[in-house]
Amino acid sequence: MLNALEVVTTVIVGLMVGVEFSVAFIMNRILDALPEDSGQLGHAHGGRMLGALMPLWYVGSLVLSAIWAVAGWHHHGAGLVVTAAGLLIVSVVMSMLLLVPINNRNKTWTPDSRPADWKQQLHRWNRYHYVRVAVIVAAFTLLVAALV
Repeated sequence: MLNALEVVTTVIVGLMVGVEFSVAFIMNRILDALPEDSGQLGHAHGGRMLGALMPLWYVGSLVLSAIWAVAGWHHHGAGLVVTAAGLLIVSVVMSMLLLVPINNRNKTWTPDSRPADWKQQLHRWNRYHYVRVAVIVAAFTLLVAALV
């Protein structure tokens, strides 16, 4: 049973890392290259879509990691799993304090209603997002290492 939990947790966290990596290094560049207001509209739509899904994914990943840490407390790699869960806590706190407030504004913007500093706000979100991606990549790496 513990083996199944380990694999499911690692896959779920790995998929989350893949999505967030893609947002950071692929999707945002595509959206920023679109003409006129298309990019801003794309960012707003992406904010609505992923803003609805990602909180569940982040919290679910954290819960699975915590369960793994408790269930595997006396097994090899438990310290790595606890550290990974700690990093996932950091990612959730970062999200709630830094990224979600910007995203909540961004997802309501239209070319007619966006603030004058909308590009600066998106750049700030991207900077925070890069840090968050690094944190979840580190957590994923620790989970994979705990499997060995």
